[in-house]
Amino acid sequence: MGSTFSQPWREMPKNNRGNLDYVKKYQPRNVDVQHLRVLLHGPVGAGKSSFINSVDSVLQGEITGRALTDGNLVEGSFTKKYKNYKITRQSDPNSHYCVSFNDIVGLEENRGVHVDDIILALKGHVRDGYKFNPLSPLNEGDEGYNPSPNLQDRVHVLVSVIPADGAVMITDEMVNKMRKIRRAASDMGIPQLAIITKGDKACPAVKDKVENLYKSKYLKQKVDELCVTVGIPLNCIFLVKNYDVVPNIKDNVDAPILCALRQIISFGERFLNDQQNNM
Repeated sequence: MGSTFSQPWREMPKNNRGNLDYVKKYQPRNVDVQHLRVLLHGPVGAGKSSFINSVDSVLQGEITGRALTDGNLVEGSFTKKYKNYKITRQSDPNSHYCVSFNDIVGLEENRGVHVDDIILALKGHVRDGYKFNPLSPLNEGDEGYNPSPNLQDRVHVLVSVIPADGAVMITDEMVNKMRKIRRAASDMGIPQLAIITKGDKACPAVKDKVENLYKSKYLKQKVDELCVTVGIPLNCIFLVKNYDVVPNIKDNVDAPILCALRQIISFGERFLNDQQNNM
């Protein structure tokens, strides 16, 4: 699990300035949208909330922890509500960067969030703050149901978050759920990417040196497997190390997070432009 290629199979930029400036200056050109809405979904314990915290940390320049996390996987998903996270600008506490993230209850084989609820969220029908009911999906007329969503309410990018460390067993049933969600997103024209987390926990070479993320033979195998099982193209799958252990901001940890974030924004902006052109 610790062996590496002599050269990375995906290059990281020499410095983070270009990607960081791109993210900080991003503003949707579609006048009907103030924030790009990114929905993270995946198994319980995949690192969805940790990724939100990591993005927040990169943009703030210091470690943050707004999206609460829990390492206990036995009790199921720690996230219970549908919540939108906007990231405050350092220069102005009253304004936000123009990309926001929706966290959602994790997928499980026999419990967790209903696939139908995620599809409703894609369409903008789930109100912020809705508490998911594992026994019953959201229905029209329920308090958390938004009957007339606009473009701002809808999801603009769908990101699958998958752990590399094997602590979470990805069963065939969970893969089927993820593929069903992807098909629904595809029918709506929503772009999709995947993020593989916890590479440092899965591969000793990455734990010792983050720059080995894209040299790790084990993680390359994980990327190839995800491409086959879930159907996400190789160039839309990104590796990151979340800021869940590292106590201070580091450029080498920022780099893969920013690369993934830039691609998320780029895909989302094209989706918003398509919506404007189709009006």
